[in-house]
Amino acid sequence: MTVITKITTQKNSAERFNVYIDQGKGEEFAFGVDANVLIQYDLKKGRVLDEFELAEIQFADEEKKAYNLAVTYLSYRMRSEKEVRDYLKKKEVGDMIVQQVIQRLDSHRYLNDEEFAKAYVLTQVNTTSKGPSVIKRELQEKGIKPDIVQSTLEHFSKEEQIETVMKLIAKLKGKYKKYSEIVMKQKIEQFLVNKGYSFSIINEAMQHVDVEKNSDEEWQALTQQGMKAHRKYAKYSGWEYEQKMKQNLYRKGFSIDQIEAFISSLEEE
Repeated sequence: MTVITKITTQKNSAERFNVYIDQGKGEEFAFGVDANVLIQYDLKKGRVLDEFELAEIQFADEEKKAYNLAVTYLSYRMRSEKEVRDYLKKKEVGDMIVQQVIQRLDSHRYLNDEEFAKAYVLTQVNTTSKGPSVIKRELQEKGIKPDIVQSTLEHFSKEEQIETVMKLIAKLKGKYKKYSEIVMKQKIEQFLVNKGYSFSIINEAMQHVDVEKNSDEEWQALTQQGMKAHRKYAKYSGWEYEQKMKQNLYRKGFSIDQIEAFISSLEEE
């Protein structure tokens, strides 16, 4: 027979209690419980418990602790169901208790993947320059179902995407101005693809932003790249030097006429 001999408040939490029992060998600490579990099971001094009740009480307390962990985790921002599951598993909560907690959170409407996805897309659109493909991948990683992902991404309109891409292109043109026009466009396009935008959106945005270089800008880029190549191949001379320079600068997007003009300008110095 197990009899509760004493219940005391834990030092670090007024919402948790230590339960002491006597199983015929003297008083000993048995377990800690949440205030709600204490009330639910009517735990008090003199109460007799059997093995089944002991196990049930401890399971209920583990569930309550896990639930409190989840609620605290949700208090910072909205989370997907998968995020909460992963968090609880990281905290070494058992699968059965995780499932119980998820069901309880669902019943209290603390979890809603559709609302989470809508809020997530809106936040990414308003605070980042991420494109639909990147946002889609992030939602999938958070366990959002494909149909919800598809429907929520529809809130990121084509017009909004083009507007964002146009702004990015304007910034990137300055960042990549040291390259030839061809390479600059390639780098801009690759950057935008990595950001999650489709080629159709990128091409349409390109039509609304001036990404062409005038002759002076192209010559400036050629000079910058050409001097780097010149320093690299300065140990060569004659035909071999010219071939290496031409190959290097041609790969970087400059025309043969431009390259030959640059090499000639070096010879005149």
